[in-house]
Amino acid sequence: MRGYFGIGVERISKTMNVGNLFRSAHAFGASFVFTVAATYVRAKGNKSDTSDSMEHLPFYSFPDAASMALPKGCKLVGIELLDESVELPSFRHPSQAAYILGPERGELSPEVAARCEWVVKIPTQFCVNVGIAGAIIMYDRLVSTGKFPRRAERPGPPKEAVPEHQHGGPFSRTEKTMESHLDAPPVKFDD
Repeated sequence: MRGYFGIGVERISKTMNVGNLFRSAHAFGASFVFTVAATYVRAKGNKSDTSDSMEHLPFYSFPDAASMALPKGCKLVGIELLDESVELPSFRHPSQAAYILGPERGELSPEVAARCEWVVKIPTQFCVNVGIAGAIIMYDRLVSTGKFPRRAERPGPPKEAVPEHQHGGPFSRTEKTMESHLDAPPVKFDD
């Protein structure tokens, strides 16, 4: 799978929820985790983060939205249950993404929402726990960007396997460019 992703939370106060989210992030192959204006006590978070994700993933703690720094080209995607949000089943994940979820009893701050390229919602009747919401987002990313067999038409496993990746032989970019010029029709000049 190409690209990378990170996942984080803003203004979260329930450390166990953050620990659960970070454990899921580790399991789904996140490249980093972060908090924005949040309290995260690692000793308490480890009660639900049984994989000790902080030993395996970079962790960034930003005091506010203005200080949040993401890698160049990384798109910030807000996760929020709002009427105007894009529904997750219709959303195409960017190859370089950072997902951010809001607080348990509230929503993303206007400062963070303004920095988001998109705001996505999980089409549920009401908000779910932040750890569950994050796991759903990461699972959707895995399913939609990974290389898996096409879903079966009928109940049960797929009937076909994923085709093996075809590796080409080594080539020189210079030779490839020259070949493309040799194949081009000759240029005619007006007399």
